[in-house]
Amino acid sequence: MTFAQLIGYGVLILAAWKLVQRRASRRANDIDVAGPEKEHWWKGNMESMFVDGFQRCLDIAADYGGAVKIHALFGEKWLYVSDPRALHYILVKEQHTFEENDGFLSCNKFIFGDGLISTLGEQHRKQRKMLNPVFSTSNMRELLPIIQTISHQLKSILVSNLSARSEHGHARSRESMELDVLPWLSRSSLDCICEGVLGYHSAALDTGNEDEYTDALRIPSITKTMMFRPFVPVVTRNSSLYWRKKIVNWLTIGWLPTQTMRNFRELRRIVEIMDSASRAILQEKKAALQLPSSALSQIHDTSGGTREKDMMSIMLRANASSSEAERLSDTELLGQMNVMIFAGLETTTVAVARALYMLAKHPHIQEQLRTEICGAMAAYQVFDVNHSHAKDESGSARLSYDVLMNLPLLNAVVRETLRLYPSVPVLIRRTTEAASIPLQFPVRSASGEDIDTVRVAKNQRLLISIIAANHNQLSGARMRQNGNPIDGSNLLKVIFSAYHEAYLFIKILLGVTPGDKDAVRYSGVYSSMMTFLAGNRSCIGFKFAEMEMKDVLAALLPAIHFALPSEPDDNGNVKEIYWKMSGLHTPVVKAPAGDGETPHLPLSMRLVRE
Repeated sequence: MTFAQLIGYGVLILAAWKLVQRRASRRANDIDVAGPEKEHWWKGNMESMFVDGFQRCLDIAADYGGAVKIHALFGEKWLYVSDPRALHYILVKEQHTFEENDGFLSCNKFIFGDGLISTLGEQHRKQRKMLNPVFSTSNMRELLPIIQTISHQLKSILVSNLSARSEHGHARSRESMELDVLPWLSRSSLDCICEGVLGYHSAALDTGNEDEYTDALRIPSITKTMMFRPFVPVVTRNSSLYWRKKIVNWLTIGWLPTQTMRNFRELRRIVEIMDSASRAILQEKKAALQLPSSALSQIHDTSGGTREKDMMSIMLRANASSSEAERLSDTELLGQMNVMIFAGLETTTVAVARALYMLAKHPHIQEQLRTEICGAMAAYQVFDVNHSHAKDESGSARLSYDVLMNLPLLNAVVRETLRLYPSVPVLIRRTTEAASIPLQFPVRSASGEDIDTVRVAKNQRLLISIIAANHNQLSGARMRQNGNPIDGSNLLKVIFSAYHEAYLFIKILLGVTPGDKDAVRYSGVYSSMMTFLAGNRSCIGFKFAEMEMKDVLAALLPAIHFALPSEPDDNGNVKEIYWKMSGLHTPVVKAPAGDGETPHLPLSMRLVRE
């Protein structure tokens, strides 16, 4: 064993010991609520809940209510929260008492720099104040043509694949073909972020035009190092910058298990590429701000009128016009660039993928949505007497922002996809001081009594259950169908059962909506759900994500019909898609047709008949 390996193991053991000590000191501060029994001597309940534990997360909330004691690692006890009043208290009313987990902040700072998801206090407030107006509705309207160009390019690629298969395939293949759409959705999402947020021409959909930057961004290596997050704050608090760099070097030179070492090496490479490219883009943007208006007009003319409408250009102009005290530094601007890329890439890709999967699974709803989109395009084209609207290469109208965002069925499909299948199912908070958390719905205490307040000590960890909160939308609600009250208990059983996927379209099919009087209300920034959180740490780009999702569906559905795989492979196996929860929800193909691990979304596609 080399000296470097000895030092590396010593640092890791010290960090683990410090972590165990810190967590052991919290065991005395028990939480007086009921919860499931410990399932493992050191893993507690964490493995069953968060290693492919979608249904387990729902079952615990259904069994114990909106505040549950769960057993975390090394004997620590955490509070699992989904109660609406409790979440409002934690995320909005007393948000200064419930901060992001220190491991989450430290890792984000190491990877992304001083962006929104790695800062606290006054620095975070200043960044948020600068960025909020950047994601306004008026700016989304300006961005939509950029997103539409990318969505229609995605449609053209998929249609050309279908046409090529029709020309060269057998008679049966002329009807449909199976294609893994996930890589194309990822490329499309990357183009939307790079073009719309950074103003960087990534051309990720052009597979012959790869560059190092966009290629690195498409590799999901960050989630593979999640196991080391708890150790990062311990190392940063107990070592200098010099020793931190040394530790990172040792993590990549061979003393860790092979796959872990590869993940760290790949992560380090991505961080270095991302930092270098972001600095170059930032300098280019800052230089463009100094150009005279005539030069900018020429740039606009040669780029189709989309240059300088991106989020980064808007943010830089706002930053330059701000007072010295409110202005962000270059380091902070770089942090925002990196955060916006990774915060929106995988999450939006998975959300669009889930929507297409659900539409493939429910062809009747897919057909209704196709009719709505095509009807809106036809009406928009007829009533726009000046013919000022844009068209794609097939002559179809590109819907305006207001029309796109207000199509009822499209809105319902996107909203319910985001509600029931949030890309990020849980988040962690810690208390900076002791607190009493109020509950809207009483829960059982450890002794079996009903309580409506949960007392927590300083440094208590809490799990914000986005998934359980979103599935709680009907709890205690008085449902109505065609204006008349109905019993919602059967629908609740669907939500908290193995058949939860079917609920996505129940409200659409039955015309069922929660009654205004008694429905549970959450304080989330989007449609009374917690997918994008609430308060000053809510997702700042939710309007961008919603617009992108709707535009991709509006571009694809009029031309392509999607269905689940049905043709057996060479071994006689039909691909069965399964959504695996490991940090994010990702689609995989079950064995024996797939390995059950690698992200894939194979769908059967055919051209829509006139």
